[in-house]
Amino acid sequence: MFIEHLAIWCTDLEKMKTFYCSWFNATANTKYFNPVKNFSSYFLSFEKGPRLELMEMPGISNNLNDLLKQYKGLIHFAVSVGSAEEVNRLTEAMRAKGITILGEPRFTGDGYYESVVADPEGNRIEITA
Repeated sequence: MFIEHLAIWCTDLEKMKTFYCSWFNATANTKYFNPVKNFSSYFLSFEKGPRLELMEMPGISNNLNDLLKQYKGLIHFAVSVGSAEEVNRLTEAMRAKGITILGEPRFTGDGYYESVVADPEGNRIEITA
């Protein structure tokens, strides 16, 4: 068994697609649209691992999580960029573009080298070596 994909409800589908494709080299499929539900989505593929589904539909409530607090439930996902140097480079490039850095690059107690950033809609992403 394996995780096939994860999904994120979005407010601005195109902005989110651009973020993940630009920063994490994701490739988007052709936009899916269901006119009955007014539902749109993209599946983003990465070099390896699960896909990320970005979804948009009117009437979906906002997430009430606070970026600075932790809550039960799915709280983040990690993207491996291959090296500590790339974690540092990507974190600094994102900082320069105004992306929120939630956790500075560091070694964690369980041996990961990571930083934590927020995507344009406030979802936490760990950038790992």
